[in-house]
Amino acid sequence: MTDTFPVSMDSLAFPERLPESPHYLRAVTELAQRRAVVAQEAIYAEGGIKLVEKGTRIDGRLYDRLVQHKLREPIDSHLAAEDTIDHAVLVAAAREVARDSPLGQLLGPALGTGFDRMWVSLAQVPLPSTMAFKLTVMREQRPKLFQHSLEMVIVAMFLGLRSALNDNDCIALTAAALLHDVGVLHMPPAWRDPQHKFTGVDRKQLVAHPITSMLMLRAAQVYPREVELAVLEHHERMDGTGYPRGLQGADISPLGRILLLAEVVTAFYAKYTEDLPAQQLSLALRLNHRRFPAALVAHVLPLLGQAAPQDAVLQPLAADAPRAIETLARAFAHWETAKVVALSPDPDLDGQGIITFVDERLMALKKILVEAGAHPDQQREMLPLLQDDAASLAEVAFVCREAMWQLQNIANSCLRRWPLTTERRNPIDAAVAQWCDWVLGKL
Repeated sequence: MTDTFPVSMDSLAFPERLPESPHYLRAVTELAQRRAVVAQEAIYAEGGIKLVEKGTRIDGRLYDRLVQHKLREPIDSHLAAEDTIDHAVLVAAAREVARDSPLGQLLGPALGTGFDRMWVSLAQVPLPSTMAFKLTVMREQRPKLFQHSLEMVIVAMFLGLRSALNDNDCIALTAAALLHDVGVLHMPPAWRDPQHKFTGVDRKQLVAHPITSMLMLRAAQVYPREVELAVLEHHERMDGTGYPRGLQGADISPLGRILLLAEVVTAFYAKYTEDLPAQQLSLALRLNHRRFPAALVAHVLPLLGQAAPQDAVLQPLAADAPRAIETLARAFAHWETAKVVALSPDPDLDGQGIITFVDERLMALKKILVEAGAHPDQQREMLPLLQDDAASLAEVAFVCREAMWQLQNIANSCLRRWPLTTERRNPIDAAVAQWCDWVLGKL
């Protein structure tokens, strides 16, 4: 069992429509506590039972009734909300994000008059009533997700304009960036907790959300195929380590490549906020150059180098450098020990595929670190020479943090590809599961 899907989009067995999500239903009924939401048409269960009369004002009491039934049609195809998002509201909100957010301030000088094309493109994105309703739910109930979607528009359009996209492609890219995460509305609220570790079913929902978003766009029947495809691909990686289909290089569409890099840029600025996001992102892009489209990265890196680090932020990171080096070194050593324990009872034991998988991923990571002079062995030798250089020590901590993040991705990939590993039925499963637990526990 793998965590990816076949390469051909046409070969995927997508359902005709998504089942109604209890999490989305909850968000809709919670929205109705804040703004007037009215059923424009009667709402029926799939079996023909009328659940809500036309003209009924939706409220929180309806949630229990709705969630017990499979609805005949999507809930938002029959609802109208007060102050529903329209093009003017979207453009105004995006202008505010461009003016006030760190990403807008970073990209603004480079974009210049390109902002004008961005607003024109955003004003021409198809916005049927069902999608406008979803964006309204997002704005009111998931404001950070709405902010992220607008930041995605800004970053994606910066990359699109630097790539000399024509007007039609700019509109398609803007639509994909704005709507790439509507599927997250179907995910459990725990995804919003930065301390929450996605495992098991939660992890599968996270991996599946690009498919959910794509299906929502397809159901609207107004977005071209390249928009659907870009949304489906916004978590792919150039080296094939992304999801949901594990595509590589040219198999990822041009708009998909822009979207996947824009997702990384916005995620770093959301995650690190005051903790030197530009420096962290610059290091991540340079250390992971095989994962991201080089021509697009070349537009971003020069901007990140202009950020001036603050000493108040550098000092704590610099102080953490020795611990970060040792944690990364222990992660590598722990795997070597786990591998010996796994194979010692029977070197020919079935299940060595997972051992090979981790070995290959770790070897690739170590190679990148060695090439960058950032392997723990190299860092240990340099550490005494950097004691009075807070900026360099902070960079060491950044590198180790990024490498540990990649180890977390390897551990999560193991658990997705070989889900029975957690049952520890044999020495290999037990050793790999123990290593995964150790790595995930360190982050």
